[in-house]
Amino acid sequence: MSSAHAAAAAEFVANDERAHWHDQALWFVRSKRDKQAHSLPEWERLRELASAIKLHTMSHLPALLEQFEANATRLGAKVHWARDAAEHNAIVHGILAEHDVRRVCKSKSMLTEECHLNPYLERHGIEVTDTDLGEWIVQLREEPPSHIVLPAIHIKKEEVGELFHRKLGTDAGATDPKYLTESARQKLREKFLAADAGITGVNFGMADTGGFVVCTNEGNADLGASLPRLHIASMGIEKLIPRAADLGVFLRLLARSATGQPITTYSSHFHGPPPGGELHIVLVDNGRSRLLGSEEFRRSLNCIRCGACMNTCPVYRRSGGHSYAVTVPGPIGSIINPARDPAEHNSLPYACSLCGSCSDVCPVKIDLHSQLLVWRREIVARGLLGRGKRLLMKLTGAVLRRPWLYRTGGRLARFGLKYSPRWLVYTRLNPWGKQRELPEPPKQSFRAWYAKHHKRD
Repeated sequence: MSSAHAAAAAEFVANDERAHWHDQALWFVRSKRDKQAHSLPEWERLRELASAIKLHTMSHLPALLEQFEANATRLGAKVHWARDAAEHNAIVHGILAEHDVRRVCKSKSMLTEECHLNPYLERHGIEVTDTDLGEWIVQLREEPPSHIVLPAIHIKKEEVGELFHRKLGTDAGATDPKYLTESARQKLREKFLAADAGITGVNFGMADTGGFVVCTNEGNADLGASLPRLHIASMGIEKLIPRAADLGVFLRLLARSATGQPITTYSSHFHGPPPGGELHIVLVDNGRSRLLGSEEFRRSLNCIRCGACMNTCPVYRRSGGHSYAVTVPGPIGSIINPARDPAEHNSLPYACSLCGSCSDVCPVKIDLHSQLLVWRREIVARGLLGRGKRLLMKLTGAVLRRPWLYRTGGRLARFGLKYSPRWLVYTRLNPWGKQRELPEPPKQSFRAWYAKHHKRD
């Protein structure tokens, strides 16, 4: 098994102060989510409805996609189909080149991040500005987002102040969020006014109308899509829902799960291009059909990208999003990324404690921890588990199959815990002990305790 995630996580955890701050910041968001969930008596009913709607959608996806295309075309939009990231980027660039676009304003879109659209367009001489504040911050830092909803959650305000001082000329040492946000707003307003085209993602596409919805808290998607005459919307094929009437279920779940808000500040509906403008919708597969054909993992396509599983995950909170080295990190990312490339991402299903907290908070009831456990089985079956781990599992299996060996091992372990010198465990030669504290040894085994208190008949 690759240790890629573990090695990257070790770098993040090495900064103890930042690791704890990151953990607490995300748990605060998780706590807000819990308050919102408890405020709705029908919360669990909404989750069940959302799950059922998504399962129905995935069961009828080809027909619903064709219905969406027909209705979007009827409204005046131009619909394109992309099999993978390369096709998506080529289609977007072709549209921009046809209109001689040199400057683009882009709202937050995990799909365009997944396709690495920004560097592709920049290589072709097109300036791309991410207009979500968090996305713009990480773009200025020349790094990817670390969270799908809170892309700059790993960055402190002092670092933003220093960045803006270098890039925007703000006052040295400024850390006031209001001042920094206003400075960013003024600079981004210039970018909006100068843009030749706007690119957005899509939160929900509605098959029965051919329209789609983009959810933001800053209104940046509205400006980016409305000021220029050209709007390109990149949409993963799993973002579809059957009817506009289903939208209310998901809007009530999305913001509450993502940031603990009752609803996003802007839920913008797009139905065809504005007068005199053009709307292009790029429907992207990029491995989603392969997931759809997998009985074990197709439920991962239900994901509405709220990030709740990341906010609650004890591994993600303590290791940071960049340790996953993927666009969508955390529990959901540890399912969908191995599906794309099992060999490259074979460490991700092991970046999990199997506590089940991710499944508990998922608004569309994806059985995330169960799928992660299945992925571990798949990694073993595909021969991608490291030799050391394989040997350890064989040894464990041999012990568990032999009760006398298990009992003997328990006695030796208690003796070792009690009398082994600490340096034997906590040494540079034993990476296992770096972040672990051994428990106090029990005075007696459970078997001995049970025999004493429950004498056999």
